[in-house]
Amino acid sequence: MINETLQSLTREQLLTLLEMDAKNWLAIDGVWFQSVERKFGMDEAMFHDAEAWRRFTVVEARRIKAFLQLPEHPGLEGLARALPLRLDDRCNPTDLTLRDGKLLYRNVRCRVQEARARKGMPYHPCKPVGEIEYAGFARAIDDRIACRCVSCYPDVTDDSCACAWEFSLETPPSR
Repeated sequence: MINETLQSLTREQLLTLLEMDAKNWLAIDGVWFQSVERKFGMDEAMFHDAEAWRRFTVVEARRIKAFLQLPEHPGLEGLARALPLRLDDRCNPTDLTLRDGKLLYRNVRCRVQEARARKGMPYHPCKPVGEIEYAGFARAIDDRIACRCVSCYPDVTDDSCACAWEFSLETPPSR
């Protein structure tokens, strides 16, 4: 399934290619978004972005879950293993902290916002799509996991990072 060119690459070359592929993925995500934004406006672009993320994040999570051979309910520990394998995690520096029954995931820097700032564009109002993306990913890893936005543009509450998300296990209802 893997072509001869890829098989001939060194480990270092493959790692560089993984990072480049993630950046290319992020670039095409931004290119289509900006195309819709220019022609139809931010609201229309956000609608299509949300729809794309609603589906993509689940596909990505299921593939990572299978790759890691995680059980049906791997909890926050499983999510902590899965998040660093996302394409987005290979583009943006992140950190994870698991403490007191909560997992805090922070994007320390954001290539999307940095690129928009360089181009003189307004920041991407990513919180609504981030809520779909991160909650959908977490629930595909373990359907008991809840996600809460801690900080994300336009509702920035933590200036030390681009965005922050908190995950916790929901308590099942009593019977």
